[in-house]
Amino acid sequence: MDSDGTHDTRGTHTTPVPHPGGPPDAFGVPAMPSMPPMPDGSGFLAWLRAPRPQAAPGIWRLHYRPRPEVEPKRTPTRQLLGGAVIAFLCGWLLCSLLWNGYLGDFWQWPWYVLAPDAWVRGEGGSVGGIASWLYEWLVFGAIFAVFAKIGHWGELWRRYLTPLLQAAIPVLRAAVPAGRDTTPAADSPATPDHDPAAWPQLRQAGAYEAAERLAGEARSGLMRDVDHARISRAWQSVRSGRHALAAFTGAVLKDGAAACPHPSGDRDLPVRQARHDLLTGQVRLGTAADDPRNPYHYRGAGLALGPDLLGTSLLAVGPAGSGKTGAVVRPLAESLCLHALAGRAAVVVAGAAGAGLGPAEAYDVVVRVGHPESAHDLDLYGGTTDPDEAAAILAEALVGDLTDPHPGSDTRRSTTVLAQLLGPFRAVHDRFPSVPELRQLLDGAPGPLAALRKALTDAGHSSLLRELDARERQMAHPGDVGTVLADRIALLDRPAFAAFFDTSGQSRPFSLRALDHPVRVRIDLPQRGHADASRILARLVLAQFTAAVTVREDRSLFACLLLDDATGVVTPEAVRGIQRLRSVNAGTVLTLRTLDDAPRPLRGPLLGATGCRMALSGLTPWDGQDFAEVWGKEWTETRDVTDRQIIAETPAGKAVHMLRRVITGQAPTARAVTVRQVERERWSASELAHGVPAGHAVLSLTTVQGEHAPPLLVDLRG
Repeated sequence: MDSDGTHDTRGTHTTPVPHPGGPPDAFGVPAMPSMPPMPDGSGFLAWLRAPRPQAAPGIWRLHYRPRPEVEPKRTPTRQLLGGAVIAFLCGWLLCSLLWNGYLGDFWQWPWYVLAPDAWVRGEGGSVGGIASWLYEWLVFGAIFAVFAKIGHWGELWRRYLTPLLQAAIPVLRAAVPAGRDTTPAADSPATPDHDPAAWPQLRQAGAYEAAERLAGEARSGLMRDVDHARISRAWQSVRSGRHALAAFTGAVLKDGAAACPHPSGDRDLPVRQARHDLLTGQVRLGTAADDPRNPYHYRGAGLALGPDLLGTSLLAVGPAGSGKTGAVVRPLAESLCLHALAGRAAVVVAGAAGAGLGPAEAYDVVVRVGHPESAHDLDLYGGTTDPDEAAAILAEALVGDLTDPHPGSDTRRSTTVLAQLLGPFRAVHDRFPSVPELRQLLDGAPGPLAALRKALTDAGHSSLLRELDARERQMAHPGDVGTVLADRIALLDRPAFAAFFDTSGQSRPFSLRALDHPVRVRIDLPQRGHADASRILARLVLAQFTAAVTVREDRSLFACLLLDDATGVVTPEAVRGIQRLRSVNAGTVLTLRTLDDAPRPLRGPLLGATGCRMALSGLTPWDGQDFAEVWGKEWTETRDVTDRQIIAETPAGKAVHMLRRVITGQAPTARAVTVRQVERERWSASELAHGVPAGHAVLSLTTVQGEHAPPLLVDLRG
């Protein structure tokens, strides 16, 4: 079966794509089609040269300022100011006492010992006088340095004076005329070897002309972040030996920033809503809240995801309206589409029609199942020619949710039934059956089975005849699985789907085998009016995805499936498939309204198979209990304060206690503080259900390298 996308994605758009008029701003501002181009490329250069220090998993690295992992002890303002003033007065008093001789002259003994006798007697002239003054000020400076340390003057400077200076510097720079500003720009490296806009990696390899051409395109405003990422990806293929240096250099000299294009010819998305940084591959989802439950170095930092985190898969659970689609799925789909344009990823986005997963112009292939104007069809058999593989995928889609919900269960009986029919049919017709034909075979209609038997007999396929005989014998037994399969396939044999799932070559079926290429695919599922069929198709897409990514030839492309609303999709085989994705550079993003949409025995394995887990606001306590268990416990320090009544034994003490009781109204007590280490849940079920504000989520992260981030309270609106 020749499916679209297996070799090229050019010409797969339903409508032409309008290109943005200029490069995205630096680069958190959405790039709209009407944005005018920047003639000098200043925005792009500022973005490219911006600092991106190494950070913990999930931190937005663009302009990030690292913070210590442990929160430093913050002195109260009143105590800090009072201590600084007292330290200054004490230092001034000590220096005054020493200067006026009230404490003797012991502090001048080093001067008497080390200085020449003429200087000590005052006969050294101006040189001796200056040296004497320097010694005295050195002593006084040391005294004030000690009192500055005691009075925390450094913390006072950092807390109050440094912010004032930082706020005043831009004002002063704006007041200085441009012609008098001789300070070199911080974002303009001195040499091309250290300037990322000068492409030093090409210069080191000897491609000076290509580097100069790309640097000129960047300075003139003709290069965008997608262009930079795409050409960098092409250069990596040259360094790995997959492409010739001469071909790469020739393409760059000919086309400049438009070299090495995506098969669709697009250089950007028609619109962006999220903040992207293609240099690190991140998309910003929100901001880590300044909450004591978050680690100190995460508080106030941007929270972002990239392929290094999505490679462990993401599960987001939250009720309707909590932000699963708009705040999670849409930004991730947008980011992965940008990665696909840069030649780094292949993305498949599946969800209900009209769910807001991005415009059709942002994708290469848009499959609108059940829509009469859909330009593409969906390959029911995943593009495979092996009947056993096709049977396994189709069985998972049709009856995967009916399997015993246990991690060790499977659909082998259903796979065998389908293989007994698909193998003989393909041997006779050189194709797999369409939905109506498969339904007739599963129902045991005499006409189609007799015709298939006659064709097999004429062709001499004795082994396939035995398969067909076995299928006919099983039909006569009660409890035959074929009846259930026929009932499920009947959900796809509806008039609304008459033009879909064609196997005769009359349509343009899309196969997930195209994930060898940087393709962007959106699949609209018919949830309105065909909810059961939509769940079958969702399981079909997930099964085809997990089967296709494991047999890819080019695993350098990151492949990701974003499935909005995975209700009815979580099956034992689906969980096993998700567990295998990390090793093949692939991942999934699944959203659920509640964990009740997954069978109870599979909730733990599902949470264990996904490295990134998100609990949005509005979670139920029983869902929160599952998250609390998977996030585990941590050791925390608790302080127990106990008030013990003081009993006076002397008459004077009793009188004092009586006076205190009259004044305060309480008996005199002594306070005892006990500090101990206890093990408590990171986030309890009650906190997840009632302590997460609207528009927030609790997110834990795991990278493909195994680095972990604890559950973080994230503001998805920041």
